[in-house]
Amino acid sequence: MSLLDVIGPVMVGPSSSHTAGACRLALLARHALGDAPSRARFTLHGSFAKTARGHGTDLALVAGALGFAPDDARIPQAHDEATRHGLGIEFASADLGDVHPNSVRIELWASADERRLELLGSSLGGGLVKAFGLDGFRLEFSGGAPTLLVRHRDTPGVIARVTRVIADDDVNVATLFSARQRKGGEAMMSVECDRPISEVAAAYLLHLPAITWLRQLPTVMSSGSDGAHIALSTAEATP
Repeated sequence: MSLLDVIGPVMVGPSSSHTAGACRLALLARHALGDAPSRARFTLHGSFAKTARGHGTDLALVAGALGFAPDDARIPQAHDEATRHGLGIEFASADLGDVHPNSVRIELWASADERRLELLGSSLGGGLVKAFGLDGFRLEFSGGAPTLLVRHRDTPGVIARVTRVIADDDVNVATLFSARQRKGGEAMMSVECDRPISEVAAAYLLHLPAITWLRQLPTVMSSGSDGAHIALSTAEATP
């Protein structure tokens, strides 16, 4: 246990669960989108839905979508910042099922081409978070480690090939989750690593025939920016 576990995270806002955690979930969604969003929809569940404005959850979610860390002094002005950056915002509430009370569905649309990304996540307390769904796939990652997201066709050997490339890059895997829509259909994996893989390794993975999309997310658990993320798709890769 660290001192952070006892006193909570460095943050702006009244609640590590409703403010810092919410900001980190939206920041994960922004990194996964790989672009500045032009539009955001937040569907709040349980306690998030009941106390969003009182605990600043709405401000924190908007701030994360804008790319602000939980300790950013601009969080109290997040709605004004969203207007300044041209980010359209929508809030709703819904029962998301048997999930943590502090849960949210985050939908972001990219500025450039209106790509849509959906992330489901929960704020677990003390600023800790867990993403448990991405674009319809049941995955888990915490934002506490560099995370590789890989979308691919469900063919034999893809997971083994990805982990081999990671190992050859001298990077250790901490957790790995994989899900598929159906046998032989679209699949996705989330791989939390001890450090980011190199850009060369990421580009190599994207050139494998079965892989169609890749994102490498930085950790969102420390203050400030944790470095640029790798955001690639098949169309963006350079031969």
